[in-house]
This record gives sequence, structure tokens and C-alpha cells, in this order.
Amino acid sequence: MNTQAGATRKPQSYPRRVLLLVTGLSPQVITEAVYALAADGSDPWIPTEVQVVTTAEGAERVRLSLLSDQPGWFHRLRADYDLPPIQFGPDRIHILRDTDGQPLEDIRSVADSHQAADQITERVRALSADPDCALHVSIAGGRKTMGYYVGSALSLFGRPQDRLSHVLVSEPFESNWDFFYPAPASRVMTTRDNKLVDAADARVTLAEIPFLRLREGLPKRLIDGAASFGATVEAAQRGLAPPDLVIDLAGGHIRAGGEHVPLAPATLAFYALMARRRLKGMHGARWDTDGLAQQYLAEYRRIAGDLSGDLERVAEALADGMTQEYFEQRKSRTNTALESALGPQLAAPYLIHADGSRPHTRFGLRIAPEVIRFAAVGSSPLSTGEETASLSHSARHGDL
Repeated sequence: MNTQAGATRKPQSYPRRVLLLVTGLSPQVITEAVYALAADGSDPWIPTEVQVVTTAEGAERVRLSLLSDQPGWFHRLRADYDLPPIQFGPDRIHILRDTDGQPLEDIRSVADSHQAADQITERVRALSADPDCALHVSIAGGRKTMGYYVGSALSLFGRPQDRLSHVLVSEPFESNWDFFYPAPASRVMTTRDNKLVDAADARVTLAEIPFLRLREGLPKRLIDGAASFGATVEAAQRGLAPPDLVIDLAGGHIRAGGEHVPLAPATLAFYALMARRRLKGMHGARWDTDGLAQQYLAEYRRIAGDLSGDLERVAEALADGMTQEYFEQRKSRTNTALESALGPQLAAPYLIHADGSRPHTRFGLRIAPEVIRFAAVGSSPLSTGEETASLSHSARHGDL
């Protein structure tokens, strides 16, 4: 599902609706959140499933207080408010683990914190990968660091249909072990200071939290694959930085926005052609631009070498110049490769764009020439003087 389509649908209309929470030693936040979303208000959001990320002790408290036959507060909530079936069981309780794969009893060290960050981030990434899912994240429970991580992960991967919220509980019911949700009928309970109150008088309010959605600026490899918290934040920061393009002909790839993008020789040659024209201040090109076929072959030779059989085949195909079909195919494959690797938003500055109206449309890069470099990725880039000298040498010898 694309972003535009997702923006037109209400979260309630998605067939899969997941409530994700991080919890510590207070499993009540789960029933409070479900109540606030599904049982209170005129526009309910009823989850089809609940997923929880917690510690080993937190998981045991959820199991005993919410999912047991007695007291079984989650089952009682559904019965009291006539809620439809909601998938929530031990298989949807995700216990945080340490570097050795052992369940975490608590987050006590920097290593534990990093593990929690990565596992929470991956849970959010995996859920947001389902286009038929609307995700609602609650930061009401768990340690403050866990709430920060899950909220930040949603900012990194969240889509238009996803939401972030916090549950507010009126006094004296907040953090009371005997309170799990407002009772539909009178239920007297004891407060922490040994007073009697009626759970029917409790007020649970859902406070929705606006958040920045940075998903479109992430490279596709992080959206589609396992993602650590640190790597994803770093990639998001690079996506917000000014464009930077390094073309590594010998290495067979480019680095765009800090991301390495491997390209097939024919695609890399075409992109290098467009980049070199941009560096030289030349106008956009068409298939019938004078010398374009020779310029393309020069880039292909730099990549494949003179002895390559592929070079001979390309030279033969372009013996009579570049056709419109050949040009359009190379342009399309280049832009597709960039968007597939980087995602639409991150790729946008690096794409080959059309300029002018038909039938005089030309194509080229719009990225500023000063941010384009030809260099081995990972080594020191060529200085401006070296780059200019290199281009001048190529021009003198007829390579452009």
C-alpha cells in the first residue's frame, strides 16, 4: 500500500489492527489501553490482536493477572464490555533477551539497553511491514527507556494509519494493583493509602501523541530487513542531510545519501554518463544528442575494460548511435535501481529527471555538481582540483 492510499483510510478499517505495548511490572496498562481504545468513546478502535514487549518478570505478571482463568482480567474486560475476540496469548508476549539470548529480568546495563532498543525496533519494523495492518503503539508502561525506544521506532517506521498514545488514569486508581479498567458496575476496591473507592468512578483517557513519520526517508534495506535502532536512526539522519553522491566505477556501485547501491555495468555506465555531464555543466541529454553513444561507451570502458566481450557487444549495438528505446531502457533501469535500493524519498535527489516539454524533453541529474565525486567508496574522495583535472584530461582526449 502506498502512502497516499494509506492516508485516505481510517485506522479502524484495516483488517489487522495491532495494539503494541511495552510493559514492566504493571500489566494493568494493557487492559487500560484496550478499554480506552475499544470500550470508551464514540469512535472505537478495537484491536484484532495485542502484542507486548516486556521482561521475564513482566511476562509472568501478564500471564498470571490477565490471561489466567482467575483473576483473568483481560478476559473479564472483554466480557464486561462485550468486545469481539482479540488474539492475545503467550505467543504474543515477546520477552526481551540479553546478548547471550537469555531472558532479561530487567534493563540494568548499557548492553541490556541496546538489546532492548534493537528488539523493540525490530518488532515495530516487522509489524509495519504488513500493508493490511494498522498499528497502535502505547507508551504507558515499562521503563522510560522502553517507552522512548518504542515511540522512536514508530517515528522511524510508522505509516499514515499508525498511531501513538499514552493512557491517563484518574487518581486514586493510577498504579493501583487492584485496578485494571473502569468497572461497568460498582466494584469497591482499596487504594494504596487504605481508602475504599469504587472502580466504576475511574476515568481512563487516551492521549494521542503526534509524531514525525520518517519512514519514506529510510533506505529500503532497513524497511524490508532486520533493523537495529542505532543503524536506523543513523540512516534517518543521513536522509535529512544534504545530498552527497560518490560514483565508484571500479567498485561497481555508487554511494548516495550514505547508502551503497550496487549497479549493473550498463546501468552504472549510464548513470556515470549523466553525472559527468552534470559535472561539466552540460545540458540534459536525449538519445539523439551529439556524441552521446560515444560518451556512454567511454564510461562502459572505464568500468569493463577494453578486453571485455560485453564492451564489444555494446559497441556493436551502438554502432549507428543510441536509439530512443535503448536510452529509455537505460534511464528507466537506472531510476528503478535507485528507488528500489533507497526508497522514493531518499532516492529523489539522485534520480535522472526530465526537463522541458515534449517533443524537446531532455534528461539529466538535478543534483548540485559540487556534491558529485568520482572516487573509490571508502577511500579519500578526489579533491575538487583533482576532479576538475581528471575531467579536463578526459575532454582533451575525446572521452566525453
